[in-house]
Amino acid sequence: MPSKSSARLAALTVAAVCTAASTVVLTSPAHADSVRIHDIQGDTRISPYAGQAVTDVTGIVTGVRTYGSSRGFWIQDPAPDADPATSEGVFVFTGSTPKGVAVGDAVTVSGTVTEYVPGGTSSGNQSLTEITRPAFTVVSSGNAVPAATPITARSVPAAYTPVPDGSVNDLRLHPARYALDLYESLEGMNVQVSDTRVVGATDPYTELWVTVKPWEHRNLRGGTVYGSYGSQNTGRLQIQSLGRAADFPDANVGDTLAGRTAGPLDYNQYGGYTLVAGELGTLRSGDLRRETTRAQHGSELAIATYNVENLDPSDDTFGAHAAAIVNHLRSPDIVSLEEIQDNNGPTDDGTVAADRTMALLIDAIEAAGGPRYDWRSVDPADKEDGGQPGGNIRQAFLFNPARVSFTDRPGGDATTPTDVVKVRGRAALTLSPGRVDPASEAFADSRKPLAGEFTFRGRTVIVVANHFASKGGDQSLTSQYQPPSRGSETQRHLQAQAVHDFTAKVLKAQKNAHVVALGDINDFEFSRTTDILEGRGVLWSAIKSLPKSERYSYVYQGNSQVLDQILITPSIRRFSYDSVHINAEFHDQISDHDPQILRFRP
Repeated sequence: MPSKSSARLAALTVAAVCTAASTVVLTSPAHADSVRIHDIQGDTRISPYAGQAVTDVTGIVTGVRTYGSSRGFWIQDPAPDADPATSEGVFVFTGSTPKGVAVGDAVTVSGTVTEYVPGGTSSGNQSLTEITRPAFTVVSSGNAVPAATPITARSVPAAYTPVPDGSVNDLRLHPARYALDLYESLEGMNVQVSDTRVVGATDPYTELWVTVKPWEHRNLRGGTVYGSYGSQNTGRLQIQSLGRAADFPDANVGDTLAGRTAGPLDYNQYGGYTLVAGELGTLRSGDLRRETTRAQHGSELAIATYNVENLDPSDDTFGAHAAAIVNHLRSPDIVSLEEIQDNNGPTDDGTVAADRTMALLIDAIEAAGGPRYDWRSVDPADKEDGGQPGGNIRQAFLFNPARVSFTDRPGGDATTPTDVVKVRGRAALTLSPGRVDPASEAFADSRKPLAGEFTFRGRTVIVVANHFASKGGDQSLTSQYQPPSRGSETQRHLQAQAVHDFTAKVLKAQKNAHVVALGDINDFEFSRTTDILEGRGVLWSAIKSLPKSERYSYVYQGNSQVLDQILITPSIRRFSYDSVHINAEFHDQISDHDPQILRFRP
């Protein structure tokens, strides 16, 4: 058999044809007879037969997918070779609902070996080896399906992948050494997990995440914490179903899929390696409860940040958000809201005002038994701040006028920056509310920071509400490129520098000024973005006061991680911090973010 690398180079010397945006078909005049599935898969990620026609490939059907854009069936060779690096399964892509084929059929398949890249080649995703343009014959039916290969804590290595500082496509697989190699060596095969804990709640696309490593960075609520770039949590695995969406369980973090979950191992755009289950375990509840923080003492100022996920007047979640603020956050004195949309949401007609959105939320909070909040914000220029098209998301301050007062200094608008001046020995904003450096390239097509000056018990507190650029476009942890590229960081680094510099200006005017910079930072507490924000003694991310197992505000692909942060200046010494887990771990979340709250005595 030719080496996988040499065959790939040969295929690339002939015409390469890209179809759609996410499939790469390498065309070649070559033709292979009497090829087994493990020959097609080879011992690296790219098939040595990519682009070649193959004839009469034999296997047993282990799963049939009749929905979505990737319809077809999986086959597996019941007579494996002795090489653990070569998969014995492969997906046969039919394009339309496959007819005349069922699980347990013995088939012969002829077609073209194709490397399909979910999400397109620009995504950096790994490719999935498939047989396309197939002709198949059912030889017999009712055969035993090849036994599912168990994926267990002992079988998944602790190391994620070799780090070649480039593509791993041509590296030989070492499934006993690296987790990504193990999963790749099982691509297309019938696999199983047993009694696995849910670490990512069921989402609207009927997917959830489990871990086969019960103690891998486990927190007290059953999640798996992502605490560094070098610790990817190798036991995580996405679960989908070959059955009806209505039959898929509504799972929360900490629940268990008891018994056996089994089916072919796929690779997709939104989660990498995925067990597509023809057999699902039984959901057992972990009885996860939404958290409630303590109320602030009379002498404590309570400041929270809460991403309300594209809230606009057409939503039916105002009551739920109000209950979260009143009952779970215990009515903070100040709430920095992110993703407040304009008065008609995604309707793109030039509307930028959000007074109706804010009024509905304030009314709902009062109806839920909370205080009658007041609010301040600055309307963005139309379509200049990113987010959902037409929505014009922005940050806004809610504040309880019975507890704090807002210092209004007029003139703030979408393009006029606020500045810092020294008045009677104290730092003050020239515009309040006002935007921080809105013309900077750091905030192009992104939310501009909102600064406001508050007074609590005679002390001034300057609050800067942020919503940094998202991670959209970054390569996934399962990317063919290792380490994966995080290109979105470039803009966040510029944004962090701008907020750091603004805070430093406040501290230059008043060394002991109380500044709170908070919001959806869209980056981790251990990231370079946070390092830049903090600088040398300018700010400090208060979530780092929590034990590492409690540092998270978001769950993505089974990793509980920090995206939302509250940063404070050195004069804020005695404080309490809480990440209030009410959303990210639950299938019925009203936002994908958990709010954060800081309490201190100015």
